[in-house]
Amino acid sequence: MRPNTLYEVFCYAVKRYSKRVAFSLWQMADITYEEVEKRVEGVQQALASSGLHAGDKVAILSSNHPNWCISYFAITTAGYVAVPIMANLTTENIDNIIEHSEAKAIFVSDRLYSKVPKRRLAMMNIIIRTKNLKVIRQRVTEQGTTALPKPEDLAALLYTSGTTSQPKGVMLSHRSICTQLPMLDAMFCLNEEDVLLSVLPLPHSYECTIGFLQPFFHGARVVYIDKTPTLSVLIPALREVRPTVMYTVPLFIEKIYRSEVLKRYTSNIFMRAVYKMRPFRRMLHRNAGARLSALFGGRLRFFGIGGAKLDPTVERFLAESGFTYNILYGLTETAPLIAGVSSGHRIGSTGPALEGIECRLERLNEKKGIGELVVKTPSCMMGYYKNEEATKEVITEDGWFRTGDLAKIDGQGWIFIKGRVKNMIVGASGENIYPEDIEYVINSHICVTESLVVGREGGRLVALVVFDQDALKQRFEELNPAWSHKQVSRDEMMSTLKQEIMQMVNASVSTTSRITEIVEEREPFVRTGSNKIKRYLYK
Repeated sequence: MRPNTLYEVFCYAVKRYSKRVAFSLWQMADITYEEVEKRVEGVQQALASSGLHAGDKVAILSSNHPNWCISYFAITTAGYVAVPIMANLTTENIDNIIEHSEAKAIFVSDRLYSKVPKRRLAMMNIIIRTKNLKVIRQRVTEQGTTALPKPEDLAALLYTSGTTSQPKGVMLSHRSICTQLPMLDAMFCLNEEDVLLSVLPLPHSYECTIGFLQPFFHGARVVYIDKTPTLSVLIPALREVRPTVMYTVPLFIEKIYRSEVLKRYTSNIFMRAVYKMRPFRRMLHRNAGARLSALFGGRLRFFGIGGAKLDPTVERFLAESGFTYNILYGLTETAPLIAGVSSGHRIGSTGPALEGIECRLERLNEKKGIGELVVKTPSCMMGYYKNEEATKEVITEDGWFRTGDLAKIDGQGWIFIKGRVKNMIVGASGENIYPEDIEYVINSHICVTESLVVGREGGRLVALVVFDQDALKQRFEELNPAWSHKQVSRDEMMSTLKQEIMQMVNASVSTTSRITEIVEEREPFVRTGSNKIKRYLYK
């Protein structure tokens, strides 16, 4: 079946898999497809009784929970429009999204209720608690209407993370979202026996479409954790759930690599020397991969990594370790996937475009073969809400979408993302410099937590770096134990380390990409709701 609306997705699944478990809350309740249908019907009655009409916006502000999914279906299958909001946004951000979207109702969790301004709550037709789907408060008590959604109708209004500018409301139709499902199936098909452990926020298009809607459509079970998914929480959950499928972002696996692998194999001078030798490195990686597979429960058959570019060093580890991994690429505006690879990885590539998607490069740098990736996909957004000017900037008259990503495409159609167009730095001689490539090298140093490369006056490249304080302490003691008996300032020690990192980086990048200075950032970089650095704040 090829669904055209979320109503069709819902009806197909609840009828076919009625007795199977659709969602679980870890160490708590299981919810069958049949129970999902009952809850959706109950919530829809409450929404309609508050005077809502088809096309009205309904916000969802909650951490991951089975009732988040039920709320989403209750909204979209009745002809209303879902407005998912990231739980880690500030009160001001949440207020702006609710105001901009014109939401008339809200589903909200207990922990996030206080983040919504009281004056905003007072304007809502109805407020529903996600924990038990009970009405907290209802201001309007008149009969509204519902409608069977059509493929071209607006289904969801998702606000982008805003890494290079202020967030924009992405309008996704029922057709945009539903056309993703057969494209995903062509790459990797789920089945009724699959079990997913959800660790990414559901308001993110990546998790919503691939981690919730696709498994629901195929009768799989999704397990949610009612806690912040830290490693201390995840490890016991992974052991118990033993997922067959998981979706993560690069930051998740990069943290595991740096804390569990890199630190272990670079803990002293001898281990660092051994780790640099390819045969020994590959042997160590295979050993680490076996432990990692066991950590994830030993049943993984698909481990999707998407939402940002994966550090090539970390991908090399995954490839050499034998650990199951799959690279996915897309954007909120494309609902979300554009490309993906389930086997035969090529380091640094997202794989080819999914079935039914066309790709081309514009403003091509002939020398490097890099240009802006432009795609034509049936999953493209309708446009940015209340922002026709921004819509025209990214959607061409003939329906192609400008991704804003710089890419190279090889002879077999495999896509290699190089960075964002807006992040690209033009060097002193007019050459194009891709800061992300430099940052991957910087971040490979054991003492670095994260970095950001920016252009400065005179064509200089400066690296803003957040250091790992525990690694710093260990390194300083190892390099010169006598320092503990001398009055050597921290600045002197940091100067030595910065020179070491600069030499490492500049020996690994092209002459035009060499950094001239490292500046220590004492605080972590400011991030978006989807955990990406807000680069525009540091330019």
